[in-house]
Amino acid sequence: MKPVAPLENDDNPCRPRHFKPTIAAPSDGDTRVNRSLDMSRNRLLVTAGAFLLAFTIISLRLADVTLLKTPDPEIAKLGQPAAAKVAHFSRGDIVDRNGVVLATTLESSSLFANPRTITEPAKLAKQLAKILPGAKEADLYTKLASDKSFVWIQRRLTPTQEFQVNSLGVPGLDFQREERRIYPQGPLAAHVVGYSDLDGKGLAGIERSFDAALSQSTEPLKLSIDIRLQAILKEEIQKQIDAFTAVGGTGIIMDIKSGEVLSLISLPDFDPNDLNTVVPETIFNRATLGVYEMGSVFKIFNTALALENKTATLSKMYDISKPITIGRFTIHDDEPIHHAIPVAQIFAVSSNIGSVHMIQELTPEIQKEFLGRLGLLRPAQIEIPEIGSPQVPNPWREINSWTIAFGHGLSVSPVQLAVAASAVADGGILRPATLIKRPAGFVPPGQRVLSPRTAELMRELFRYDVTDGTGKKAEVPGYLVGAKTGTAEKIGAHGGYMHHGNLSSLISFFPMSDPQYMVYVIIDEPHGDRNNKAQASYGFTTGAWTAGPAVQRIIARMAPLLGLKPIEETPDIHRALTVDIPGMGPKVAAN
Repeated sequence: MKPVAPLENDDNPCRPRHFKPTIAAPSDGDTRVNRSLDMSRNRLLVTAGAFLLAFTIISLRLADVTLLKTPDPEIAKLGQPAAAKVAHFSRGDIVDRNGVVLATTLESSSLFANPRTITEPAKLAKQLAKILPGAKEADLYTKLASDKSFVWIQRRLTPTQEFQVNSLGVPGLDFQREERRIYPQGPLAAHVVGYSDLDGKGLAGIERSFDAALSQSTEPLKLSIDIRLQAILKEEIQKQIDAFTAVGGTGIIMDIKSGEVLSLISLPDFDPNDLNTVVPETIFNRATLGVYEMGSVFKIFNTALALENKTATLSKMYDISKPITIGRFTIHDDEPIHHAIPVAQIFAVSSNIGSVHMIQELTPEIQKEFLGRLGLLRPAQIEIPEIGSPQVPNPWREINSWTIAFGHGLSVSPVQLAVAASAVADGGILRPATLIKRPAGFVPPGQRVLSPRTAELMRELFRYDVTDGTGKKAEVPGYLVGAKTGTAEKIGAHGGYMHHGNLSSLISFFPMSDPQYMVYVIIDEPHGDRNNKAQASYGFTTGAWTAGPAVQRIIARMAPLLGLKPIEETPDIHRALTVDIPGMGPKVAAN
């Protein structure tokens, strides 16, 4: 049976039907909607990709800047909030031999401004001038009225100044946290410690010499200086400066066994915390940078040279009754003695004539070689940059040899003389001076410059000068002090000697039974006044009268601090330190 094909228009619902489904063609409206959806989807994908790429680039750039490169400091300063603006120059402390802080670093604030945001520069300049000492209103106005976006107003403010500036509430002012070098002892060790600039770079003293070490280490640098002795030395020298209306003074205390400088003072001094007050007169280090003709303390070396070369003995007699004339110059003694006296007494009365007679028996070459061996013809070797060069005669003629014998014609620094004289007192061994603390008990080997026998004879002379000579005012009972005085006329600014401008000094050692310490005091241009009871010098301005009393007080005060007990002068010690010359009078005038 063949299937019946359905009629095209058969409306009978009961008849089964076989047909193909048909799909209606989309309208124009539907096509536009679909196209818009596709475009939006594509745009979102492109935008997301762009954001991803930008984020990736920014992340890589941030990593490059923060991890691999150092940002420009000025950009960093201007782009950070105030609380995050910090500049560091980490620097180690400087301490004395007992750990007392001499220099340290503290955090402080520095004030800067963006003048482009300052609306009333004149008013603000006036306000800031009242808050910031030393700041001039005109200078502040110039900065605040400029067209710059960054100007420093003042570095290193105190907390009070920072608070006062903040209280103004002026937009355009901001702070940067920095480090500030502080010197807790003020002027007391200024010439030794030195100072640094605003950025922490050492400019003078230990700060300059050890700039790299201090910048790279947080460990403290321990000096040989004892701040207690600094205070004593300064106080006693200042007393003499005031009493004699002097222009300045110098002092050195040294452990002659180790070479450690326990105290070094130059007056007038300065405050490294306030460099605005520094002037050339105060910053000049008289102890190491100044070079002077030292006068009769040079007789230490002249006498030691004659004894070492055996051209003289302590008992050898020299006629000092007549002045020595050479050309238009005359060499004389302040208090003439009209007869011959032995070498020991020439040293004790500090005779210029006797010293010249002694050097006349030696050649200028021998004298020059010996003084060179003592380090007196080259700059001192010590750890600060302020070092003076000695003024050495060239050529070194016979007349130079004569004047150098009593301390004129050769200029050296006090620290040079202190080291050389300490070698004579310490068994003839020259040891370098140092401002850095040595290990306990350490004794540097040094260099022999005198025979032990000559050094022993010189110890007798040092002691004799205190018991019976010009150094009597340095005596401290129980400490067996030895000394030598010196008084030299200074050279004027235009040449020639200043007849009323002396450099008066006394160098001492104790205890002379086994010398351990040296105390050296110089008073610069003391003026005597017979009516001044504070001087008690009857108008004299020599080293005996000006420096002697200061040395006596210094030793009396420092010895107990160092744990030194008075020494009983046993018969053996007395014999070892006593000059025994038959027929020599025991007493001489103190001049």
